[in-house]
Amino acid sequence: MRVLKGMLIAAAVAAAIAVSQVWLPEEPVGSTQTGITPDPEWLRLASFGFDSLAADYYWIQAIQIVGDADGAAGRSREIGDLLEVVTRLDPWVDHPYRFAAVWMLDDEAAVRQANGLLRRGIEAHPDDWRNRFYLGFNHFFYLGEREEAAAVLEPALALEGRPGYLDLLVARLKVESGGLDAAAAFLGELIRQAPNERAQAAYRESLYEIEVERRARILDLARERFVERHRRDIQSVGDLVRVDPPILRRLPPEPRGGKWIVDEFSGSIVSSIVGHRYDVKVDGTNRELLRKFRENSRSSEGNS
Repeated sequence: MRVLKGMLIAAAVAAAIAVSQVWLPEEPVGSTQTGITPDPEWLRLASFGFDSLAADYYWIQAIQIVGDADGAAGRSREIGDLLEVVTRLDPWVDHPYRFAAVWMLDDEAAVRQANGLLRRGIEAHPDDWRNRFYLGFNHFFYLGEREEAAAVLEPALALEGRPGYLDLLVARLKVESGGLDAAAAFLGELIRQAPNERAQAAYRESLYEIEVERRARILDLARERFVERHRRDIQSVGDLVRVDPPILRRLPPEPRGGKWIVDEFSGSIVSSIVGHRYDVKVDGTNRELLRKFRENSRSSEGNS
């Protein structure tokens, strides 16, 4: 009897899917669907209450696209439409939301569609830090929206299982969105709540880097004045006090006694101890990935 019941259920869902494929128009009027997936609400009615089984069918289709010999490149919209059906039919699924973040990366439109799915994932699973992490990453890395990234990630700091580096990442993002004072205040609160001395030491190290950044920005402004006045850049940071008249009477001291130098790779003024500015860094490999993403986004805008 159970076997028969299971067969009847499967047959009903299969029939609903088959009907949806037969009667689905090539491009529904006013629809954002690509033509390969039915409207989720229509399919919900046609699946006779077995929404999760129908969702599994379209979830498998999305996985097959990624596993196809030609790969998922250029198929973000197709994947997105499938995941839209999956998550509308079964909002409590888990992995499909993050699947969108990993595979819908063709251009800005694809990433924003993935972000919409991730936001629904957060609504369905408010205690899971991972959906917030992927959404924050998309805002920061692909869209350049650091304020939004910090706002998305900060609530994840209270969630169980979140990675230890997340709080320091949020602090760096806050430098861009709210300034150094906001980042310092945020770290001060983290120090107050830190469970042990080791965690406090890590936060204090970031506070030191914020103070270094604060003084480096004073040097940046002085450097701009130097260029305006002399029509050339500085050879060393000491030029700011050696020229006549000097741009600065004296250089702000490095908090731990280090020196101010011009980094040979970035050209930025940095502390000889820290060696970099207080920011979220993107390595060479990811910079190239980001360059291609932006090219694809510009191309998509031109074709739309």
